[in-house]
Amino acid sequence: MSKTKNTQSMQHYLDIKSQYPKLLLLYQMGDFYELFYDDAKLAARLLDITLTSRNRSDKEPIPMAGVPVHAVESYIAKLVAQGQSVVLCNQIGDPKASKGLVERKVVRIITAGTLTEESLLQEKKANLLVSIHKDKDNYGIAAVELSTGHFTLCQCEDTATLNAEIRRLQPAELLQAEDQNISVLVQAQQTTRPPWHYTYDYSHRILCEQMGSRDLSGFGCEQMHSAVCAAGALLHYLKETQKTLLPHLSKLTVEHLQDYIAIDAESRACLEIDSSLSGVHKHCLTAIYDQTSSAMGSRCLRRWFGQPLKDHDRINNRLDAVEWLLHEGDREAITRQLKKISDLERIISRLALETARPRDLLGMRETLERLPEIRALLNHADATLLQKINTMLNVNEAVVETLKKAIKDQPPATIRDGGVIKEGFDAKLDELRTLSDHADDYLLNLEKDEKQRSGLANLRIGYNKIHGYYIEISKAQAKHVPEDYQCVQTLKNCSRFTVAALHQFQGRILAAQEQALAYEKKCYLQLLQSFLPELAALKRCAQALAMIDVFNSLACCAQQYHYCRPEFSQQIGIKIIGGRHAVAERTMEKEFIPNDLYMDEQRRILIITGPNMGGKSTYMRQTALIVLLAHIGAYIPADKAVIGPIDRIFTRIGAADDIASGRSTFMVEMTETANILNNATPHSLILMDEIGRGTSTFDGMSLAWACVAYLAENNRALTLFASHYFELTSLDRHYETVHNLHIEAIEHKEKIIFLYKVKAGPANKSYGLQVARLAGVPKNVIDVARQKLHQLESRQKQFNGDPQTTMEFSQPIDQNIESDRKIISLLEALDLDALSPREAHAKLYEIKQEAEKS
Repeated sequence: MSKTKNTQSMQHYLDIKSQYPKLLLLYQMGDFYELFYDDAKLAARLLDITLTSRNRSDKEPIPMAGVPVHAVESYIAKLVAQGQSVVLCNQIGDPKASKGLVERKVVRIITAGTLTEESLLQEKKANLLVSIHKDKDNYGIAAVELSTGHFTLCQCEDTATLNAEIRRLQPAELLQAEDQNISVLVQAQQTTRPPWHYTYDYSHRILCEQMGSRDLSGFGCEQMHSAVCAAGALLHYLKETQKTLLPHLSKLTVEHLQDYIAIDAESRACLEIDSSLSGVHKHCLTAIYDQTSSAMGSRCLRRWFGQPLKDHDRINNRLDAVEWLLHEGDREAITRQLKKISDLERIISRLALETARPRDLLGMRETLERLPEIRALLNHADATLLQKINTMLNVNEAVVETLKKAIKDQPPATIRDGGVIKEGFDAKLDELRTLSDHADDYLLNLEKDEKQRSGLANLRIGYNKIHGYYIEISKAQAKHVPEDYQCVQTLKNCSRFTVAALHQFQGRILAAQEQALAYEKKCYLQLLQSFLPELAALKRCAQALAMIDVFNSLACCAQQYHYCRPEFSQQIGIKIIGGRHAVAERTMEKEFIPNDLYMDEQRRILIITGPNMGGKSTYMRQTALIVLLAHIGAYIPADKAVIGPIDRIFTRIGAADDIASGRSTFMVEMTETANILNNATPHSLILMDEIGRGTSTFDGMSLAWACVAYLAENNRALTLFASHYFELTSLDRHYETVHNLHIEAIEHKEKIIFLYKVKAGPANKSYGLQVARLAGVPKNVIDVARQKLHQLESRQKQFNGDPQTTMEFSQPIDQNIESDRKIISLLEALDLDALSPREAHAKLYEIKQEAEKS
């Protein structure tokens, strides 16, 4: 970019652009935001807008593209969605009052992780900015949702836990220091920051300043060095991008990962907690349980699904709230009230950032007006959490009264053109508006007087932004106007004039309108600032509304789907009576068959056999989902359940090639298996399905056998192990904690009928050919397969279930080959012409003996 021969405005643009070389700069010029040079070319392509040029007559015209100020949000949304960050440089000076360059300044930098506008956000999904930092032998993670003010931090000790936590958070943008190359598997905008932002002393100081405290002991993170460094750098980034104070970030919440059941990203995907493998949202667990009435409630529910609690007391407190709403609360009335509330969490954040719009304030007023009725509905609740929520719903009544007095009942979308503040709220504003309000009367009278004075009956007074107020007369009558009429514009069919009285009026009215608009904007900003002392109470209120929405949703699910309250025990094990799969029973057309499950100290490993499509994976998954649901404080799809301590949930079900990382299906399977074997504890729940199927039969069976043996001898975790290797069913003879289950099916006229019922003991066959037939495999292929199956079964009829025996069965094949080789060698060594009859007889006898060995 050349800086020679530039206008003042272009020079100013280039100066600002030099500070943000990697970001798109939107530079306001009047009613448009303009982009220049490479920014213009890129924006034109991404936004599908016209690429034009500035100074077209120059040898090197400047590429230019622009978007209207009033529509800029929609364009910013498109840019951010395509991975761009945007610098907003606003025109803050008055062009009429400016003698030289109109004053402009950067008011905000918009990135994927710093969105706050309603139009840029997904209603039911948190938009997180996350910062990570490695310090010695642990990792710090800080996360903020700028649109709600949630600010959390935690620490972990290894990259596996770091990745699991980052993938659980699903950040929109991830920050780390330029000198740290921490590998994180997440789809997010990656932003590097100067290393000094991550120093402990600086981070500690900036956090203390933000929280208004001398140290961080009160937040429980004074000694969490890596987490404090991550949080300090994150806060610096927010201050740098928002160019304003952040009063709603007034609380740090420390999350201890050991307080929650750990579920890695692969297991979450396998269990279809947040999204389904098919891509259909209604087929995931959160969709089934999300009957919330507000966006705040939906986001809160998703957070709970991401952090199942270990503490049975905390869980039971949640269940008490659900139980009261289920049996005694007026859920329908609560739902009606909650459907009338706005997204108070996000409104409060925009309020704090001074970007709240008139309709945000209207939504806040209408939400706060609902509080007395919601509190009345909870007055008699005996659940501890509901009593706490009722207390949190207490907000200063002056806030509501101020909003009632200040904001019109149907305000415009923005304050830009005024008309937001009610009459009577501010005396000076009313006074400034008076002249403007009486303008129409004055113009009507003036028009009437001019018609009489000129004798021109079709004369009318109009207005446009270019010429201001004017008197319009048809072309035929224009020659009859009075001498004091001054022509300002001639059109095809009419002419436009002004007179001294109209010109003087225009000066007064426009000045009054400008003053009234400027003063109304000032009043509006003061109104936003007047609510800042109430931010803490408003945030508590928003949190309480979200929680009651979640509890009400869980109670509605419990009633509608006939769920039961889970029970907890300190004894290791899981007992489920009549368990169902929460998603499958809601989405499948036929009736879902419930099943029981019993695991304890002596039944730690259940080997599950049975046909494909028989329901093994569903049975396993429903167990994990029931455990998960119980630990978020939800009622569960079962007749009864008692669950002991659980620290982690692992799954190894299904796999595919990881092409991006160059890993085969079998490598993915073994990596996940290694993770389980290395990290599972006696309190873990493990689901393993078809281990070893990605390699040869004997390799796979040996691996599966060894995995079960290792789990039985070392981890002693609660394990559901599904397999088609029937040889594994003999493991119950080797380990007293191993037991067999099978999924029942029957065969009728070479067709399989699935009963989907879990029974004790191993299955007697896998019905693979019958399932293949159901899938549409050609009949001649099935026939050949059946013949081959009979041959193989006859060869293996002495098999006793031990992999070592299987290996012994394979030995004769190798011995046959070796024997053949010996016979061939003997024959090749014979010199037939030199053999006597006796020698020939002896050699023939030797060959016969060798043949009999095979």
